[in-house]
Amino acid sequence: MTTWFLSISLAYLLGSVPFGYLLVRVFRRQDIRTLGSGNIGATNVARSGAKGLGIATLLLDLAKALVAVLLGMRLGAGTGHAYEMAAAAAIAALVGHCFPVWLKFQGGKGVASGLGVFLALAPKAALCVLGVFVVIFALTRFVSLASVIAAAMFPVFGFYFVGARSGIVDACFVLIPFLIIVKHHANIRRLMAGTESRFGGRKKVAA
Repeated sequence: MTTWFLSISLAYLLGSVPFGYLLVRVFRRQDIRTLGSGNIGATNVARSGAKGLGIATLLLDLAKALVAVLLGMRLGAGTGHAYEMAAAAAIAALVGHCFPVWLKFQGGKGVASGLGVFLALAPKAALCVLGVFVVIFALTRFVSLASVIAAAMFPVFGFYFVGARSGIVDACFVLIPFLIIVKHHANIRRLMAGTESRFGGRKKVAA
């Protein structure tokens, strides 16, 4: 039980590191929460005019989640529950990213961190989902639409590629995509209204 608590706690703390906020604060002396959509994720950082910091945010958000899962797996080694502990760490890392205690629980939307945890847990499924994202984004230029569709597809690929599963692993494969989709609720409303912004372009105005 102590090992489970340690793994989940460390995963939350790693996931809660707000790299987008920190990078913009350090290098541009600005609060990313006051710019653009106010989100601390890579897309808003890039749209704020700092594309290099946006890329760095994406990579760091991905890496912190991947490390959290690998750490959970490492701590679970020898217990017979390494994969289950890694899945629990994945959930904790995403919760930390989306609801960081340091920023009054107002965090990112979990796309890059979600990819990070699934690259550790189910790499083949993660690569398939990444492919879905790339195709949808290339066709539409909507980061939000690509993110939502890719997240929705993960359980399909995850359950296909990962054979032996348990309750917590199944929950991980469903809860994380669900959380990512829920965090995009405002984007979904704008997509339906025809007012969502395309990446690198102007807002589409509803007819």
